[in-house]
Amino acid sequence: MGEPRGRRRPAERDEAAAAVSGGGTARPGRLLGVFAHPDDETFCAGGTLARCAAQGAEVMVVSATRGEAGQIRDARVGTRRQIAAVREAELRLAAERLGVARVLCLDHVDGTLADADFAALVAEVGAIIAEFQPRAVISFGPDGGYGHPDHVTISAATTEACRRRAEAWAAAGTGPRLYHSCFPPGNVLLMERLASWLTRRRGRFVASQAFAHALLVISQEAATMRFIRDHTEVRWYPPGSYVVEQGEAAAELFLILSGAAEVWEEAAGERRRLGRLGRGEFFGELGVAGNRPRSADVVASQGLTCLVLSTGPPRTYAGRGAGARLAGAAGERAEPAPAALPRAAFQCDVSAHLEAKVAALCAYRSQFSLEPGLFPPFLLQEIFGREHFVQVPPPGPPRVDLS
Repeated sequence: MGEPRGRRRPAERDEAAAAVSGGGTARPGRLLGVFAHPDDETFCAGGTLARCAAQGAEVMVVSATRGEAGQIRDARVGTRRQIAAVREAELRLAAERLGVARVLCLDHVDGTLADADFAALVAEVGAIIAEFQPRAVISFGPDGGYGHPDHVTISAATTEACRRRAEAWAAAGTGPRLYHSCFPPGNVLLMERLASWLTRRRGRFVASQAFAHALLVISQEAATMRFIRDHTEVRWYPPGSYVVEQGEAAAELFLILSGAAEVWEEAAGERRRLGRLGRGEFFGELGVAGNRPRSADVVASQGLTCLVLSTGPPRTYAGRGAGARLAGAAGERAEPAPAALPRAAFQCDVSAHLEAKVAALCAYRSQFSLEPGLFPPFLLQEIFGREHFVQVPPPGPPRVDLS
């Protein structure tokens, strides 16, 4: 896998892990993660939590809410009335799979943190820090990852609680190091990785319903957190409509969720039918992987529903066909987005603990339809193999790092 662009620190210097592993001392430290909802901890720092736990650190995760306003993507796990208890149980199972020793859910209501008494929330987090005495604390950055008000609020409260604790301990020269999770724009286009994988396989891959559902959910979540830069959507095509046209530029990958389509090719003035496509089949991978125009028409023969991965949302004024000048996202290859880390940020390679992180994600049945072994390992590595942090400097004069 190619390395993201931008500032990097040497892979050997894993600051988040070093901060809680005792920094070379005999006694491992403690790591505290403070987040807003169950599953935040895994998406933001699951690999780092697992890595630190494996190194002997005592890890604790706090969720300010039980996530009762979240999605229920699998109705078999419970109803809206039960979802708070379900998500708390999922959090505890995820924590067990990451090696997290302690879990605490506070009694705030999902979606209301921004309206909570901020001073009381700071005091609540501060009391946890005082009791647990962590060497390091991880939470969201000031933007909450992607602007979620609950994320922004818990970040601000945790940051303030750490600031006060550091001031109280300033005389002793100790205090918890605070790390903000950050999500720099990723260079990964999932559709290109999938297209390359599909074209290298022996035989045609037919996705199960579980694979299709999980791909939809994970790609949307990964795009929200900027792990990938694909635009993901579900589109419906009425019978007889062209999905792709021969000769068009290829910048979309399709997975059929329901319905069927026919493939037609025009050559030497003659049009001939090449075959039929049905549920679970990808199409468009040859053009995407080879960066070449579409080799055939794909026409919906029944009402066709597709999961579509693309370089960006289609433009309303985009033209169709090989000669279209205003092709929009369906005909333009976007240049890779720069993945420069924010100033003072660093990345942690959590590849060695990817299995634990994915297992933790699989614990959240209400949120994701992910199952172990569902996706090829390289794909999970691309999405979840690195985590990024910014160390928040303590108040007062900067300390000199002589390490």
